[in-house]
Amino acid sequence: MSRPLRLIFAGTPDFAAESLAALLASRHDVVAVYTQPDRPSGRGRKLTPSPVKALAQEQGLPICQPVSLKVPERQAELASHEADIMVVVAYGLILPRAVLEIPPLGCLNVHASLLPRWRGAAPIQRAIEAGDEESGVTIMQMDAGLDTGDMLLIRRTPISATTTAGELHDRLASLGGEAIVEALDALSDEGLDATPQPEAGVTYAAKLSKAEAELDFTRPAAELAARIRAFNPWPVAWCALGNDRLRLLMARAASIAPGEAPMPPGTLLAHGADALRIACGEAGDQVLEVTRAQLPGGKPLAVSELLKARAERLAPGIRLGHTDEEATA
Repeated sequence: MSRPLRLIFAGTPDFAAESLAALLASRHDVVAVYTQPDRPSGRGRKLTPSPVKALAQEQGLPICQPVSLKVPERQAELASHEADIMVVVAYGLILPRAVLEIPPLGCLNVHASLLPRWRGAAPIQRAIEAGDEESGVTIMQMDAGLDTGDMLLIRRTPISATTTAGELHDRLASLGGEAIVEALDALSDEGLDATPQPEAGVTYAAKLSKAEAELDFTRPAAELAARIRAFNPWPVAWCALGNDRLRLLMARAASIAPGEAPMPPGTLLAHGADALRIACGEAGDQVLEVTRAQLPGGKPLAVSELLKARAERLAPGIRLGHTDEEATA
């Protein structure tokens, strides 16, 4: 067996910490960890270390938290670790070409999509929102572009009609850890073939914003159901309920019941056994069935439980997405 690789790890959130944990359990040697500077968090806005930093501290690893890697002093510091390779997972800093060229084996990235689909900031959420039937992780040789490097290894996982972004995140984080260890093992032994990304099929996963979370019930039911799952756990889809917000956490598209007349989009229809039924589509002739939701000041609940506790707030005929005055006008 060839020697273990000396590696620098660069990452910040929980997703990256999964890969770091897998590398620490492997035969390879993590010689330094790079992560974002501590950020204010919580009500007290106390400076809080990233999940990657917390794990690195537990393991007694050297930790670097530069604001930028563009300055020569920081690049020299990185080179001083004499690593064979650098592994980058959701780090949050741009790596200039000079940094990419420091490790002899370059820099590898664990990307949460099946490249070239969903390059960019939010591949997990955009895959669900678009109705993709599968996702996965790609181990990529980094270059100066945005997720444009050659692919070294791909691992796939299905997306079902009930998969949320939170569930897919956790599954891909674990899969990413397994995949990066597999890739490093292969590079250390017999090597890995690099495959250029095809030009066909490129899509970009734009960063999520809170403004996207408000639902427009004139949109098709299947689109809204996918968006609700994609935005769970953040930023969480919502609609106006009078002057409050109703948060929607799980939903499915359904057909309008036989003999049921189309209603204005956003109208609460007769409840199902386990779901709020909301008229949607441009003509109000489609139905969104919401099976998990959260009222202001309450906990996320299955709709069957929510109706037992607060049925008066969710009576059929109420118009969501409008004020009470508009709903009764």
